Amino acid sequence: MSDLHSSNQFGWAPESACLASLLNRTAPGSPKATCIAAPGRDPLSYEGLVRQVHEAVRRLNELGVGRNDRVAIVLPNGPEMAVAFLAVASCATAAPLNPNYRPQEFEFYLTDLRAKALVVLPGSNSPAPAVARAMGVPILELVPEPSSPAGTFTLAGLPAGSLSQGGFAPASDVALVLHTSGTTSRPKIVPLTHRNLCCSAENVRRTLALTPADRCLNVMPLFHIHGLVAALLASLAAGASVVCSPGFDAARFFEWLEGFQPTWYTAVPTMHQAILDRARSRRASIAGAPLRFVRSSSAELPPAVMTELETLFGVPVIEAYGMTEAAHQMASNPLPPARRKPGSVGIPAGPQVAIMDGTGALLSAGKVGEIVIRGANVAGGYENNPAANASAFTHGWFRTGDQGYVDAEGYLFITGRIKELINRGGEKISPREIDEVLLKHPAIAQAAAFAVPHPTLGEEVAVAVVSREQARLSVREIQDFAARHLASYKVPRTVAIVAEIPKGPTGKIQRVGLAERLADALRMEYMAPRDGWEALLADMWQEILRVPRLGIHDNFFAAGGDSIRGMQVLARVREIFQVELPAAAVFQHPTVEQFAQEVTRLADPVRLGAILKIVQELQDLPDTEVERLLGKTTTPDERKVET
Repeated sequence: MSDLHSSNQFGWAPESACLASLLNRTAPGSPKATCIAAPGRDPLSYEGLVRQVHEAVRRLNELGVGRNDRVAIVLPNGPEMAVAFLAVASCATAAPLNPNYRPQEFEFYLTDLRAKALVVLPGSNSPAPAVARAMGVPILELVPEPSSPAGTFTLAGLPAGSLSQGGFAPASDVALVLHTSGTTSRPKIVPLTHRNLCCSAENVRRTLALTPADRCLNVMPLFHIHGLVAALLASLAAGASVVCSPGFDAARFFEWLEGFQPTWYTAVPTMHQAILDRARSRRASIAGAPLRFVRSSSAELPPAVMTELETLFGVPVIEAYGMTEAAHQMASNPLPPARRKPGSVGIPAGPQVAIMDGTGALLSAGKVGEIVIRGANVAGGYENNPAANASAFTHGWFRTGDQGYVDAEGYLFITGRIKELINRGGEKISPREIDEVLLKHPAIAQAAAFAVPHPTLGEEVAVAVVSREQARLSVREIQDFAARHLASYKVPRTVAIVAEIPKGPTGKIQRVGLAERLADALRMEYMAPRDGWEALLADMWQEILRVPRLGIHDNFFAAGGDSIRGMQVLARVREIFQVELPAAAVFQHPTVEQFAQEVTRLADPVRLGAILKIVQELQDLPDTEVERLLGKTTTPDERKVET
């Protein structure tokens, strides 16, 4: 079998390794063993993978692409995408992009990357080729060979320019560049070296005790660090195999589970939840699979989802903590018999992990602060962005932007994304805590809490909820359930019951900006009071909140209310109706309709009847007579309030 290098100068040690040496380490041991598998294709052996990578590197060099040249890859998920990434990264710098980007996005990324070439399929329906042609970026067409093993292809195209330096890249070269999500600012370029990637792949391999007998079912997109490192590179580092699916498909997941017999799969929580929705009817498929664990990463896994996964699949769920700047893995729960803690992302699993306060001091166990990391898998900084690097690094530690703490046993708990924390009148609320509570409701399949603007508190709690199949949910039921498990100020004041929660391209919920994307679902149509009680209470709330109009479904807190104004409502009710309501009454019944029902339930019927009669009589009197009875001169609005 041909070696990837003319000499074996790159021995295997993650700190000094490159992607070529990673393959050199594992391929010779079992050259005929399956490396890449895919639906509807013959498997590719390690020997075949080395041959394909070697040929693709030769061809890329021939087309003028060499070390440190940026090559954008816009390919659908699958074996060709996996092998193309390995080939490009082995000799140049790979920049995989989401095929579903819009033309303006491709223009931004190709410009920002200074791409020397773009790799696409012939006849691609992505807008990327048209954008590249308009920008003068050379296009290289990857031509699959369907009759050959999965992941085999040829490259066609005109030369992309002169070759600066050919051959295989060493550990110090940048193998991969990815952009941050850019939810709150311009996306930043994260350059990851071969050393970063190989160290992270080895960290995952060691954490999961992967061996050549393992097979990963990859449903993650291969333009994302999770799929590239945890599924693909970690499997190669172990001499194992990976099934390259065409992308996540909950309907086909169990078909792949039966057909490929994987020993594990890795996914983000929203994918696990979609799988769970179908798992209850596919118990035979699950029972026949040789799974030894399920892995979850890239977003917080609610403990309720973890418990249900373990119950249905009968294997441990290993939650890990990763991000692009760390070439994926930072911490992970260990495999049994070591202890796993629901709600925790585990113990450090590669880099050093610590908790830092705002002054740069490291905190002791149990203290909440920002999670910071350092290690061989951590990127050295953002590209051409000194301002971002100055704020991201403190005393050599990279600041993740996540808030959390480490317990006395060294397990890391994430309490929230600092930029996603809801600041309600000075109270910092973790959206994750609200999600976890709501996901315990038997009718709720998905939940995502987020901040919405509030005129006096700054921000207020909102939540988007997806119900389970054939389940019926009401806003009142959701808020009542939350009120039984959360402090009153954490109960969502606005609830949107939606068919789907907007997610990023990897299936991860991005809370920042969710209020804008769900604006229509959060906006309720005005409904006028239907009887005297609702009219009386609506007028009362209007006066206290100083708003011109309030419908029976409008939320007291969304309209500007807070705990102080809530106490004013309770005092007014006590004075008029002689009803003593608990302090949490407005929180538990935040609409006029709900509050009116609660007041009429508790008030004396005789007194209610008398009050209603007075209200009706006053409404029939001339304005001057009402003013005489009230003993003062009032405006029409004030008259309604006084009544």
